[in-house]
Amino acid sequence: MPELTEEEIPRRVTIVEVGPRDGLQTEPALVPTEVKVAFVEALADAGLPVVEVTSFVSPSAVPQLVDAAEVLSRVRRRKGVRYPVLVPNLRGLDRALAAGADAIAVFASATEAFSQANLRGSIDETFERFAAIASRARSDRLWLRGYISVAFHCPYSGSVLPDAVVAVAHRLLDLGCDEVAIADTIGAATPPEVDALLDDLLADVPVDRLALHFHDTGGMALANVDAGLHAGIRTFDSSAGGLGGCPFAPGAPGNLATETLVSHLEHRGIGTGVDTGKVTSAVAALRMASSHPAPA
Repeated sequence: MPELTEEEIPRRVTIVEVGPRDGLQTEPALVPTEVKVAFVEALADAGLPVVEVTSFVSPSAVPQLVDAAEVLSRVRRRKGVRYPVLVPNLRGLDRALAAGADAIAVFASATEAFSQANLRGSIDETFERFAAIASRARSDRLWLRGYISVAFHCPYSGSVLPDAVVAVAHRLLDLGCDEVAIADTIGAATPPEVDALLDDLLADVPVDRLALHFHDTGGMALANVDAGLHAGIRTFDSSAGGLGGCPFAPGAPGNLATETLVSHLEHRGIGTGVDTGKVTSAVAALRMASSHPAPA
């Protein structure tokens, strides 16, 4: 991939902070509710415009987020910041709405094997659930994000063809998703693979409806971010302190750290509005309050 030209370098990108949800869902021990609330608030105070708060999945599936409703209801919301939560079904949506959600996310899979492992149903079956969620989202005027997991490589099926991802992306957009995040769930993507997928997606999907979610398991996250920038993507996910991964994907740990992403972008003259010092402080406070060790 050629270096970004001056014309291709944007003045600003949007960073979606997923640490409070994606980062904490794999913790070996429960993080106290008040610590989670403080973490969310500190990240918003650091200038992150989108902070994914929690997930309203079954506590038996993700016990670390059993207090989702309490966390969301207790967060003091900063003006101009969006606070999405993950909802897997109508029951989860009802719980989220009761806790004050006004932005939600659903997770689809690019492969049948991962869909069964992660969502306990086929791709078609998951979209049947999503249809009801999307209908409620439209009626309640909620902002709706759709994720596509294992968009490049699946821990069960191997390499994923771009056509499969494009098909799922269209289904999410047809549901009414405001944004679709393409996720490298196990951190195995390479820049040529990112180029190839985005070439296919951007043939008929508006670039401002797409975001990229990279894990750094293979050390390629920043190179993949550059591939996304080259294609015109202006929204990227990251996790403060590099926390987290996917509990249903072997080898998934290694989220791209927010501090690393911000530094990488700002080195290129790309603004984010994020104060990395405050992000670092938020992570340090989380680790101190929850006895969470720093990564080795």
